[in-house]
Amino acid sequence: MDFTAVLADVARYLDGRDRPWALVGGVGLAALGIARTTLDLDLVVEADVQGELVGWLEREGYETLHRSAGYSNHLHTDPRRGRVDVVYVDAATALQLFPDCREVDGPGGLRVRVPRPEHLAAMKVTAMKSDPARRFQDLADIRALALLPGVDRQEIRRAFSRNALEALWDELAATL
Repeated sequence: MDFTAVLADVARYLDGRDRPWALVGGVGLAALGIARTTLDLDLVVEADVQGELVGWLEREGYETLHRSAGYSNHLHTDPRRGRVDVVYVDAATALQLFPDCREVDGPGGLRVRVPRPEHLAAMKVTAMKSDPARRFQDLADIRALALLPGVDRQEIRRAFSRNALEALWDELAATL
């Protein structure tokens, strides 16, 4: 997948409509200096952009594999365009998430917005709760995020508590 080209296209589309977005998932982690293998591009946007974004992706040749209120997954037949996954957040979450995003160098030197590590960890906790098969990879990612300088580990712990996963946090915290 050509992460640089796909990200540039999606960013141009969203920025052109003055819609906030941020890079999450494996590419978002890489932008924060946490290297791991990923095969897709993950973004977070406000929920009210879902219809127009999904429509645009489909016009760009992506097939929508799944669509729910909180997520959509899209795959292009051209391997260079690859897979794009989108997380949709409500207005209240957007007000907490987007103003705190930092701008960093992403794929190909593109300037990208990435949520605070604590927000990325919270998103991974939520994803892990809804799909337990994600547990090991997401815990490894959360651990790497928790080890970044200046990260508020208590905020990450609260994300585990909100999802009734305190025991998992205790296990993870013992390795930090």
